[in-house]
Amino acid sequence: MNDRPVYLDESRSFEERAKDLVSRMTLEEKVSQMLFNAPAIPRLGIPRYNWWNEALHGVARAGTATVFPQAIGMAATFDEDLIKRVAEVISDEARAKHHEYARKDDRGIYKGLTFWSPNVNIFRDPRWGRGHETYGEDPYLTSRLGVAFIKGLQGDHPKYLKVAACAKHFAVHSGPESERHSFNAIASKKDLRETYLPAFEACVKEAKVESVMGAYNRTNGEPCCGSKTLLVDILRGEWGFEGHVTSDCWAIQDFHLHHKVTATAPESAALAVRNGCDLNCGSMYGNLLIALQEGLITEEEIDRSVTRLMMTRMKLGMFDKEENVPYTKIPYDVNDCKEHRDLAREVAIRSLTLLKNDGILPLDAGKIKSVAVIGPNADSRKALMGNYYGTASKYVTVLEGIRNICGDDIRVFYSIGSPLADQYNEGLSRMLGEGPDRLSEAVSCAEKADVTILCLGLDETLEGEEGDQGNEYFSGDKADLSLPKCQVQLLEAILATGKPVIVVVLAGSALDLRLADEKANAILQAWYPGEEGGNAVASVLFGRSNPSGRLPVTFYRSTEELPDFRDYSMKGRTYRYMEGEALYPFGYGLSYTTFEYSDLSLSADRIQAGEPIECTVRIKNTGKYDGYEVAQLYLKDMEASTVVPRWQLNGIRCVYLKAGEETTVKFTLTPRQMAMVDDEGNIILEPGKFRVFVGGSQPDDRSRKLTGKAVLHADFEVTGEPVRF
Repeated sequence: MNDRPVYLDESRSFEERAKDLVSRMTLEEKVSQMLFNAPAIPRLGIPRYNWWNEALHGVARAGTATVFPQAIGMAATFDEDLIKRVAEVISDEARAKHHEYARKDDRGIYKGLTFWSPNVNIFRDPRWGRGHETYGEDPYLTSRLGVAFIKGLQGDHPKYLKVAACAKHFAVHSGPESERHSFNAIASKKDLRETYLPAFEACVKEAKVESVMGAYNRTNGEPCCGSKTLLVDILRGEWGFEGHVTSDCWAIQDFHLHHKVTATAPESAALAVRNGCDLNCGSMYGNLLIALQEGLITEEEIDRSVTRLMMTRMKLGMFDKEENVPYTKIPYDVNDCKEHRDLAREVAIRSLTLLKNDGILPLDAGKIKSVAVIGPNADSRKALMGNYYGTASKYVTVLEGIRNICGDDIRVFYSIGSPLADQYNEGLSRMLGEGPDRLSEAVSCAEKADVTILCLGLDETLEGEEGDQGNEYFSGDKADLSLPKCQVQLLEAILATGKPVIVVVLAGSALDLRLADEKANAILQAWYPGEEGGNAVASVLFGRSNPSGRLPVTFYRSTEELPDFRDYSMKGRTYRYMEGEALYPFGYGLSYTTFEYSDLSLSADRIQAGEPIECTVRIKNTGKYDGYEVAQLYLKDMEASTVVPRWQLNGIRCVYLKAGEETTVKFTLTPRQMAMVDDEGNIILEPGKFRVFVGGSQPDDRSRKLTGKAVLHADFEVTGEPVRF
């Protein structure tokens, strides 16, 4: 007779095993497992487990790990396959770390296999401090990269998860950071379905994401971590989500302390669990026993949540024999190994976005005798990192990267030039040699050099999460799009020398770059490029790599163009609904070579509603450099019965072409992509005329002016009766 408990029987389903395990727990034990720092239950062989872990662009806060470019930089690659490769590396390192630590009974925070990544919120306003954690402003791009990242993290084993990913922050969450614990984001039904929800839907339906994290704020009056509309009706009801939901950290106490939708802690805890928030990052679920006594919740509802949590742990192989679980033998020394560092450099190179070039780039090392590297971000490790990062075994700043490539043949002058921001303690800055007194030194360096590489921008202390440990100086959001005044002063002084100036911007968001656009010779947007960022920047500046990044966000001309930060209506926001002309548009980026598009064709010029349509185009590298091209397809509904985007990104293809090489690229437009969203949030494909645009940018006048190229277009008609989705 087999006396082995069902929950330890590896032949049974995870649901059967989880239900059996939960049935053996006391009520107090069940509640304890709903907290992020779940204690051990020795009598059942359950070790303690901390659910809190992060992996936006590498395993974070758990020691040595490969640090890839921040998410916004990865988004600039527009490359789904590349992002999946990054996530596969991250999950390799995560598994190696977890098992190494677990064998030493180290099961603390950041040591588990449940990662609260990716962030698929829409970067709707460039002032939002956490925008660099996202994949940008576009729902389609965010969906594609989010799905790729999750698939890379979770793996493709038929039984086990490699790690458990988490799509956050559900939903309608993008600032202001200072009000996130009390803010009520008002979003129309149309904006919800057209902009704020599609990426989450794709993560659930396509990527089968194991977890979803609720946001701090309310959405249309309901606190997101206890929202019946979001968690019950949409997430589980419409989309069929079967994983677990976690709260953002200490968000549930906001229900009664700040949102005022409940009166007590037990009421808050009960509201969250009743609507399907299974795991509490915080301590509020310690009140569930009181909530049960007061009749606010049932034990069956608690059982439901604990079962979901145990199923996740079982999918990760935590109750199975180690030899039966794949991924357990990944060696610890994969962490930040050479192969992973090489990938980090490749991704950084692919992320770099060339915004302006009057012909000065690429620099010719054979003709340059001296270079001045100037600016507060020139030798800054912090400017490489973004937030939620691990510890690289080696960091390469821009200054170091340029020194590496120049060697002994080219003199490199260096000056910090100015502090990062005006608000830093001036006395301390001067003592550390970082004060405004370095301006004259910077000017001297520029005057003596053949060319200046001026490294400006921000870091996580100037844009980040409200209250985050890395954000020790200021609040999370930016007040405006301007560079700090001390950096503007530095830029003006260096430009005034009359020497060639290349501006390298390390920042996670759009800034007002009008002065640099007017007077600098070149501008390179480097984002937060990760541990190999300096080598990547140097490689592009000196022509060893061809720039191919594209902007995942719109660069506005000034703050005055933006709607009110607290207004969640999409009117006037992002490339899809903006009314003015961008300084640098979404999807834009220059190259050292040229690509020609030709022979755009559609599989039909008329289709029935509900049918897909295929689009093919020839792309040829007509320049002198090998490199990547980011082909973009935009769709415009020409006869919509309601307000729709000017055009909408609906296809991306990254192709590598040697000089003179050409290829054919194919896109497939689905009926769902052709559908519009009406004011009631209904998704409807209406018969009518549509226009497809294909090229290396979006079809706006500004992109055409900046690139000197117009994109191709073709029209087709949809006939028949409307189709609802």
